[in-house]
Amino acid sequence: MEKDNAQSLQSMKDYHIFLSGTNVTKFFGGLAALSDLDFQLHENEILGLIGPNGAGKTTLFNVIAGVYKPDRGVIRFRDEIISGFRPDQICKKGIARTFQITKPFLAMSALENVVVGSYFGCHGKRNLRECITQAEQILSFVGLAEKKYALASQLTLVERKGLELARSLSTEPSILLLDEVVGGLNPTETSEMVELIKQIRNDGVTILMIEHVMKAVMGVSDRIIVIHHGEKIAEGSPEEISSNQDVIEAYLGSMGHAHFK
Repeated sequence: MEKDNAQSLQSMKDYHIFLSGTNVTKFFGGLAALSDLDFQLHENEILGLIGPNGAGKTTLFNVIAGVYKPDRGVIRFRDEIISGFRPDQICKKGIARTFQITKPFLAMSALENVVVGSYFGCHGKRNLRECITQAEQILSFVGLAEKKYALASQLTLVERKGLELARSLSTEPSILLLDEVVGGLNPTETSEMVELIKQIRNDGVTILMIEHVMKAVMGVSDRIIVIHHGEKIAEGSPEEISSNQDVIEAYLGSMGHAHFK
């Protein structure tokens, strides 16, 4: 396993840097939610982002996705500076995201939710039939084909997680930002979601994912970045991160090592 990961990390050097941040800093009042954070996401990689609650993970997603403009530093996508772009502009560039708390249009069906993403997404389709066909295919992919006419408000947690994923995929992203898509799922549902994530990467989508379920993030990530108090404290393979004493103490405490298993 260690040899395989070493080879995988070595091969990353041959991949293009798809998305990067340099000295990314974001203040809320006098508090630095992110402080001079550097990161690189390589093409066709799954990069895990972990850290304690309040570490700045979702703030970083919001900066990348255009919800916030960084107070210092830049975000680059395909060598273009996208810092300060609106969320819709960033989506059309090919960066989609999910939300930790799912945010579907509750009064619309699952199919209608995904059609909206398809219609306004990266390539801006204008043929409604084409959007519906694509939406049906994506709902089938995430296991919601039989629920396509159900209102989003009637879906279970795991179904809403699947719908959140389907909505983001409908925009045809090059990069997918996943914010705790496994959170709240049982072990069987978690395994199924992990397999979906792997398939999405196999289909050519690069993934940056926030996750607190260590078994999931350790099992699916090529690399992992750990942030604490808005700063990067470690970066490396899952094996390197799971044995990093600074990470264990900062993120999980003295009894934390077992949580990486």
